[in-house]
Amino acid sequence: MPSPIYKRPLDLGLLCFFSLSILYGFLYSLPEGLGVPVAADSPWPPLRSLYDWAVVQEPAHLDPPANLIAACLFDGFFQAPMLCFLMWGLIRQNPIIRTPVLIYVGAAVTNMFFYFSETFMGPHPPQNLWVYLPANLPWLIAPMILAWRVRSKSFAA
Repeated sequence: MPSPIYKRPLDLGLLCFFSLSILYGFLYSLPEGLGVPVAADSPWPPLRSLYDWAVVQEPAHLDPPANLIAACLFDGFFQAPMLCFLMWGLIRQNPIIRTPVLIYVGAAVTNMFFYFSETFMGPHPPQNLWVYLPANLPWLIAPMILAWRVRSKSFAA
């Protein structure tokens, strides 16, 4: 019998973060990957709200290159649905998610590698790392924490 989620602060924190990740994947990444523009007059309000951030921090979103579109599609079509399953397993402390977690983590870290590569080596690197990194590093760090969490013997206890 798994211990209640409220007694597992790390798991609760991961669930909160991954819930936001799922929302972000479906509300921002997927529409952008499907061609909805990040613009002041975007037909999709969430991408309209992202415009000011993109102008200052991530101008690549204003005219996304192919690898950024691929990263957005990956977020919406793979990561968000996979996280729904992984969150279920995390809540239940079900060891069946160990292998899918490792697959997810490898894919998520690889995706962030290409995302950061475009950001830092592309024509418009972020102007303020103290703003950019705290907003983007969690998508690299949280999957690694999840992998560390499910590998422990206490996971299925």
